[in-house]
Amino acid sequence: MLISTLRKGFALSLFLAASAAALPPLAHAQLPAQAQAQTVVSTPRVRAELMAYAPDGVAPGAQIWVGLQLQHQPEWHTYWKNAGDSGLPTELNWTLPAGVSAGDIAWPAPHKIPVGTLANFGYENTVLLPVPLTVSPEFKAPASLTGTSNLDVRLKATWLVCKQECIPEEGNFTLKLPVQGTTALNRPAFEAAFDAQPAELAQPAQAEVEGQQLKLRVDGLPASAQGRTLEFFPETGEVVHNAAVSGRDWKQAWQGSTWTATYPLAEQRSASPGALPVVLTLAEPKAGDKPWAWRAQATISGTWPANAVPAARAEVSPALQAALAENAATPAPSTTPFAATSLAVALIGALLGGLLLNLMPCVFPVLAIKVLGFARQSGDHGGHRRAALAYTAGVMLSLLVLAGAMLALRAAGAQLGWGFQLQSPAVVAGLAALFTLIGLNLAGVFEFGRMAPASVCGMQSRRPLVNDFLSGVLAVVIASPCTAPFMGASLGFAITLPAPQAMLLFAALGFGLALPYLLAGFIPAVARLLPRPGPWMRTLQRLLAFPMFGTVAWLVWVLGQQSGIDGAGALLALLVSLAALVWALSLRGRARLVIASVFLVFTLVLAGGLGPNIVQGTPAVAAASNAQDRWQPWSSQRVAELKAEGRPVFVDFTAAWCVTCQYNKKTTLADAEVLAQFQAKNVALLRADWTRRDQAITAALTALGRSGVPVYVLHAPGKPPVVLSEILRKDELGAALSGL
Repeated sequence: MLISTLRKGFALSLFLAASAAALPPLAHAQLPAQAQAQTVVSTPRVRAELMAYAPDGVAPGAQIWVGLQLQHQPEWHTYWKNAGDSGLPTELNWTLPAGVSAGDIAWPAPHKIPVGTLANFGYENTVLLPVPLTVSPEFKAPASLTGTSNLDVRLKATWLVCKQECIPEEGNFTLKLPVQGTTALNRPAFEAAFDAQPAELAQPAQAEVEGQQLKLRVDGLPASAQGRTLEFFPETGEVVHNAAVSGRDWKQAWQGSTWTATYPLAEQRSASPGALPVVLTLAEPKAGDKPWAWRAQATISGTWPANAVPAARAEVSPALQAALAENAATPAPSTTPFAATSLAVALIGALLGGLLLNLMPCVFPVLAIKVLGFARQSGDHGGHRRAALAYTAGVMLSLLVLAGAMLALRAAGAQLGWGFQLQSPAVVAGLAALFTLIGLNLAGVFEFGRMAPASVCGMQSRRPLVNDFLSGVLAVVIASPCTAPFMGASLGFAITLPAPQAMLLFAALGFGLALPYLLAGFIPAVARLLPRPGPWMRTLQRLLAFPMFGTVAWLVWVLGQQSGIDGAGALLALLVSLAALVWALSLRGRARLVIASVFLVFTLVLAGGLGPNIVQGTPAVAAASNAQDRWQPWSSQRVAELKAEGRPVFVDFTAAWCVTCQYNKKTTLADAEVLAQFQAKNVALLRADWTRRDQAITAALTALGRSGVPVYVLHAPGKPPVVLSEILRKDELGAALSGL
């Protein structure tokens, strides 16, 4: 009956559906592979990420920024352009296409880091080092295999990170900037870096050397800075005493709007410049201080003392110099290291996501199958354990195969995400046929034993574990389009990791999905909760046919979203013909052969005539046909335009095959109070439909750290995007909207 269908019919249907889904990606994979961009390098001390900000796109004269963001672990720091008494500044070496050139680092203002009797100038916590790119009219971006054009940016960065000890580190980064469209997801990080850059003063500063002191005079500082204590940072190293303490070793004062200071020269001074660029910062900046740092070019008068000595800085000890040389000689790792704590959190999230996936509506048919199977084995504890292990093996193996295929195709340049197999109409049609067979079997229309040779049925009865294994495979095929709570972040994290660690996350997800059945198989108390076999099972079997047919209805609706009303109608006609053929095969005597032959020919003719309607996609229909429609189709350009107008933007990343998406759409997103809040806040509503494969949507999801739907994002001008939970709650969305 049901298990027989899983043993025979499911294996064939799944193979055909998977083959159909794999054809387009495999064809793509035969083309020259495109290396996946690596934008993050993590060490136990620093997380370094290459970022970009191109609000006007990539065009001659457009403002393009790239930069390296360094996130330091507590008590670790890197260095400013003048590192102070020790250390080395971060160096960025760019490889850019012809027609594109990189400027200097736009260094944010540093702060002083005392180290014993010395002082360094640098950064703790998080800092972004932005660099402007200039695009000349001669620049021509090569078109990729998909027809899109990108600006390829490559960076080799070296930095010295120190606490009590210093560790030289480096990383190789690659980034692809789309030529058409804007890149503005990192706007908040770049705006914070721009705010931290010193503002240029219109008037030059004056500096006079008197003995072992340098007397400064700075005019043109704004009224917001006047009367307040400032910090002093020279851009030229080895000139002044960096560790001097304000109020003790050096003095500062205000004479009206003029700031003056007397600063001691370095005991081991090695430079005697004629001009000294200096940066002044507020010693205690407040929230509203913009700017809080200023830069001036100080012209130096007077005579330098004659005690200047060759540079003999304490920046690099012999041991550190050896480490630097060894680091330079060692090639950069090809894979990105990761923090153990981040991986542990992601593993827990994947495990919880797998557990909750059992409660998602799209997995309900598989739950029904396993309940029925466990009831048939009531009292057979050994059978329970074997069934649970076989089911777990099916879940784990098929999930790892599916994840491996996704990671491999992504590495080859294909823009895929979680649930990608249901973006193929052929897979949807194959699954609809499979669940039609299962539903007919449960409804008693046919029994597999009447349609198969006795030898096949005998093999089935001797190998029941194969059925449990295939049940696990089916669970993954049906569950994979869903993104349960906790899964989104874990899967998004997985696709940024090296393959072994990513597969470990997917294994945790599979273990969570199989865990309830594994516990039921090995803990008798759980198994005893199941009812004993009896006549009720046949009634239950008939009842469970309806969830299967409900799944078929959902799959037909999904196909309708992909291939239009003609595709959905063609699939329904083929499913009816398939049901008639299966019924004919269940007959006895000569009628079976004659009627089945007629329906077989009819089904083949119907498939030849209507099949193209199923797999041929229809042009996307705009979600907003007029100004009165609430939802508009998503595009990165549209998001940028609306934000430039000062409007908040709410984006619904959805797909027709995602049941969770549809639930949220019909509940929270259709709630009158929520819609009133959207209207009151003048929020633009955009919908990114991922029902069919869309590279732009996949790239946007990846940028948000997600690999599947649903994803809900609220963009507010001047603020970082807010990513909401997968099960969208009315109170959560209301709280996010109230912060606009």
